[in-house]
Amino acid sequence: MRLFNSALAILSFICALALAAPAFALDLDGAKAQGLVGERQDGYVGIVSASPSPELKRLVDDINLRRRGAYQNIVTQTPGATLNAVEKLAAEKLIAKTLSGQFVQDASGKWVKKP
Repeated sequence: MRLFNSALAILSFICALALAAPAFALDLDGAKAQGLVGERQDGYVGIVSASPSPELKRLVDDINLRRRGAYQNIVTQTPGATLNAVEKLAAEKLIAKTLSGQFVQDASGKWVKKP
């Protein structure tokens, strides 16, 4: 349990930092508000739009690359942690923080608006 709490604390801190970067957060928040992207069940951002722009693809790729790096750092700093477990925990946290009306993936992978 101690291991899990440590990983959770580190994950919360890293996610807060990653989402708090000024230009990064504004772009991500704007894309979420417009319904272009949403939070996936695996802790990464997914494209909801049927015809995403190259800029949107770059944004999602950049966010996901940063998240994977943060998740991997947690794994290397937390004995017994796995990337899959960290990703799942991050997904739960990020989906919980997603605003009502924005897109999230349900358990089957379908995009739904969060109530």
